[in-house]
Amino acid sequence: MSSLPRRSFLQLAAGAAAAGICPGCGMRRAFAQANPGGARRRVEVDGKRVRVVDVHCHCVIPEALAVVEGTPLEKRFRAGLDSKLNNPSMEDRIATMDAAGIDVEAMSINEFWYGADRDLARRLIDVQNENLATTCKASNGRLPGFASVALQFPELAAEQLEVGMKQLGLVGGAIGPTVEGEELSSPRFDPFWAKCEELDALLFMHPQDSAVATGVDKRLRGKGYLDNTIGNPLETTIALSHLIFEGTFDRFPTLRLCASHGGGYLASYADRSDAVCETFPFRCKDVTLKKKPTEYLKQIYVDSLVFTPEALRHLAAVVGPDHVMVGTDYGFNWSKDPASLVLSTPELSPDDKVAILGGTAAKLLRLPA
Repeated sequence: MSSLPRRSFLQLAAGAAAAGICPGCGMRRAFAQANPGGARRRVEVDGKRVRVVDVHCHCVIPEALAVVEGTPLEKRFRAGLDSKLNNPSMEDRIATMDAAGIDVEAMSINEFWYGADRDLARRLIDVQNENLATTCKASNGRLPGFASVALQFPELAAEQLEVGMKQLGLVGGAIGPTVEGEELSSPRFDPFWAKCEELDALLFMHPQDSAVATGVDKRLRGKGYLDNTIGNPLETTIALSHLIFEGTFDRFPTLRLCASHGGGYLASYADRSDAVCETFPFRCKDVTLKKKPTEYLKQIYVDSLVFTPEALRHLAAVVGPDHVMVGTDYGFNWSKDPASLVLSTPELSPDDKVAILGGTAAKLLRLPA
């Protein structure tokens, strides 16, 4: 593949750069160890090649800097752009994919603009989505993208999602679990959910500033990077629980939402959500759901970033194997060998493995056969 101009380069999320990590380098080394020789790894189930689709991959659009300069968003955005490290080109990203046996990576941008005014949000999203779409088209199908949306303005977000999918060729939308402290279960966001159903769009949910968003920032200080280790899954867990208990999934039964990091902690202790209203009925007198809370987990999609075969087995048992998709968190070296994690989970049937590796994602993202 020939080199692309700078505008087509994808720079990774600010956290990696600020921490002095070469984005993607550790991942490529880990994948290369699993696939010596450097050739594109072939992933098979029962001797048949399987397409592997990764739904959890980070990127940043450099062209957005011109929009955020001189605004409250600039400092947060510059953290990634000011790194002296060489950020990965499309060639580097695809080389990492080849080593891992990943055929397609659906890219998304972590939201940092939910506090922006309407004009700034509109201009920023236009630049991000247009440039992301350009890069996607140049990748020959390897790198589809999720549209960014200004969710603080639900009607505008609905418009941006529609333009992104219908005009720019993006494959769904990317959102955070809260909007400046407001839960997504608020009826204010219903116009956006309605548009998602109309477009049959897959939404990828990823947390941002979780320690603050969950209100436990002081407790998460100290060793262990707890604002990420605990905070990110916790924010997702809270968001999904609100969407369940406050009836959002009842109002929008065909909403397609994929929650990162295995959907947080919800699947690990799901039955407590059923038991709470039996134990404390007076606390649930205003809860009027059409199903038991755990049944809504079959409506939620999650990624596979849970690290061990036993964790993946349990996750698939709770949400259904056809609702789990590969997620690597590309740009951060969380996932050492995502395909082998799926293949080494013995309780999964061959059909289950095909679905998790890429079958489900290919359908939801409408990837060509």
